[in-house]
Amino acid sequence: MKIHDAYHFPVYSAHSSRYDRMLYRRCGRSGIQLPMISLGLWHNFGDTDDLTKGREILRTAFDYGITHFDLANNYGPPFGAAEENFGRMYRKDFVPYRDELIISSKAGWDMWPGPYGNFGSRKYLIASLDKSLARMGLDYVDIFYSHRPDPDTPLEETMGALHQIVQQGKALYVGISQYDAKLTSQAVKILKEMGTPCLIHQPRYSMFDRWVEPSLLNTLDKLGVGTIAFSPLEQGILTNKYLKGLPKSSRAVRDGRYLSKEHITPSVLEKVKALNDLAEKRGQSLAQMAIAWLLKDERVTSVLVGVSSAKQLLDNVRSLDNIRFSKRELDRIEKVIK
Repeated sequence: MKIHDAYHFPVYSAHSSRYDRMLYRRCGRSGIQLPMISLGLWHNFGDTDDLTKGREILRTAFDYGITHFDLANNYGPPFGAAEENFGRMYRKDFVPYRDELIISSKAGWDMWPGPYGNFGSRKYLIASLDKSLARMGLDYVDIFYSHRPDPDTPLEETMGALHQIVQQGKALYVGISQYDAKLTSQAVKILKEMGTPCLIHQPRYSMFDRWVEPSLLNTLDKLGVGTIAFSPLEQGILTNKYLKGLPKSSRAVRDGRYLSKEHITPSVLEKVKALNDLAEKRGQSLAQMAIAWLLKDERVTSVLVGVSSAKQLLDNVRSLDNIRFSKRELDRIEKVIK
């Protein structure tokens, strides 16, 4: 679906108070501060989506101080569509603000046929970023990630590709995603020895998916690497969307690739309802509380949200109104989600 023509969108001028509307945290021990809420384009920016809404989401995000837009080569559908559509919107609205933006992309999942379009080889990562830059119409990205570990490619090759990308000026910083604590330590060490620090790690993290807590968060803190959590709402489960069953418009009904109906069990719904009650007592929506619960930990630099409307984005931004939890609240939440 094409973006509607300029008749429906006046020339964009960013809100003058945008930096007063957002809170920022330093990313590890770097010079970069990230907004505590960042915008992910994993969903809702493909060719099957209403890109008029997408353009409104991007404008609203920047107007509220969200300076970080996160993409990947295979976001769509089809693969590459989110980057291409973002590129169109960037050229229409954000070219004057390029130096105020952190734009990231990734490679590591399947992208094109054959042995050179997946995982973490030097050939794949460098070729993929070249294609990403062309789709977005950018000279460089601010952050480029290895999207997942590759069990068959030497870690030195994958990290060497990230180092080469920085040396070539195609990315200012590099990061990793979904690496466990041990691999993270090894990757950071290799990059440091090459002279390219690892800026950030992007793990999946939510109230219902806490794999980072036993060791990864402490490892990142010790190494001075930032953390940006994706899927903070567990693909919509940690919202009020499913409190009364499965709406036909939900992702679980429309597209079961990332969230299937089988994941939304009576036991899960019981937890969601209990958490919703706690959120209401805090004066928050469940989604707001779930985001705030992540940000209560200062090791979490930013939370990456994906939204289908500007209104939903603003609801998420209001999470920042209250990211403090009493011990009693934390104990109650822990009792529910364990």
